[in-house]
Amino acid sequence: MGILNRIRTAADVRALSRDELRQLADEMRTFLIDSCSRTGGHIGAGLGVVELAVALHATFETPIDKLVWDVGHQGYPHKLLTGRASQFDTLRQEDGISGFLKRAESEYDAFGAGHAATAISAAYGMAAARDLNGDTFKVVAILGDGALTSGLSYEGLNNAGASDRDFVVVLNDNEMSIAPNVGAMSKYLTSVQRNPIYNRVRSAIGAAVDGMPKPLQGVSTLVRKWEESMKSFLTPGVLFEELGFRYFGPIDGHDIDALMETFAAVRAMDGPRLVHVVTQKGKGFPAGEHTEKWHALPAGHDPATGKQRKASTANPAYTAIFGRGLTELATLDRRVVAITAAMPSGTGTGTFASAHPQRFFDVGIAEGHAVTFAAGLATEGIRPVCAIYSTFLQRAYDNVIHDVALQNLPVTFAMDRAGLVGEDGPAHMGLYDIA
Repeated sequence: MGILNRIRTAADVRALSRDELRQLADEMRTFLIDSCSRTGGHIGAGLGVVELAVALHATFETPIDKLVWDVGHQGYPHKLLTGRASQFDTLRQEDGISGFLKRAESEYDAFGAGHAATAISAAYGMAAARDLNGDTFKVVAILGDGALTSGLSYEGLNNAGASDRDFVVVLNDNEMSIAPNVGAMSKYLTSVQRNPIYNRVRSAIGAAVDGMPKPLQGVSTLVRKWEESMKSFLTPGVLFEELGFRYFGPIDGHDIDALMETFAAVRAMDGPRLVHVVTQKGKGFPAGEHTEKWHALPAGHDPATGKQRKASTANPAYTAIFGRGLTELATLDRRVVAITAAMPSGTGTGTFASAHPQRFFDVGIAEGHAVTFAAGLATEGIRPVCAIYSTFLQRAYDNVIHDVALQNLPVTFAMDRAGLVGEDGPAHMGLYDIA
């Protein structure tokens, strides 16, 4: 860990050569796999953004420039690059470093994050405050593609894209959140193929028409209209362009050279822009493909296989019993359906999904939608069971009150992980569900 041991601040990262940055990325991946085998943690997302974190800190002037990471699961490499490597043996422990982003922990943690989809809104608020204060720093929101199943992300994109503010969004597209992503946006992103033609053609067209003499300005206008009509055939980013963002990508999220060259160009621009980065969740984990179970692993696992070193002697998990019971109930009563918000294995509803796929609904990271969707089902005689972690249901309390309780609709809520939850810290405490 020769280079990683020398990193105390992000300025140390910016002093490295490209070859040293690639070596640093390799060292970080090895360090995370080994360290998290002892402490446990959300290792999959972090392994996927090692090169992305390196390139961002090497290109932007952090902590003056603000990096706003969505959720916090992506934050482990960011923590390594900002002076916290020596504290990683305290990860997710009392008085240790948080498993999420935490403003009180470091000046590099621009915004705290434990729940999904907050990055764009928070970062855009920082950009607006910067402009009001007359400052000039850059603001970058880095969100996982799972956050694009959440309505809050689109509210932020809609608001920011309609402005002319200097604002950057990095979309980390790895086809996974915890479970595989669902919904139309996931299909849109996974259908994207690398297509460098668009940006080259656009630049060539711009240079040509901008240099036309005045008598040919009518031709210039026609060419610009043709460019717009052809855009949807040339780029996968037309959706983001229509939302007001200049689109760049898709870019290999594990190619440090490509990332740094793109970020350097993007940093020099103004206005809303979005960089689409394709990564592999769990990259480098020696146990194989980045399947759902590698999202997070408990302490005491073998770093070579991901398996626990000691076999568990505990009773069956509550979620397993719940899942079997709900599945049996649905066999007896065809009105029963199960709804989860991107957590089929965590809530135990994966068993239900296998037995009753037509009556199972994973709505993505969209808890408010899950609740109101359940209310709509209930108006037509269906008996929905919403299985959502207590802390995540906080995001849908208005829906519970306005759409279910006030209308006296028969929706059942199965709130897992209620109360104090230990390692995940205050962002995941389920303390408000009883009230």
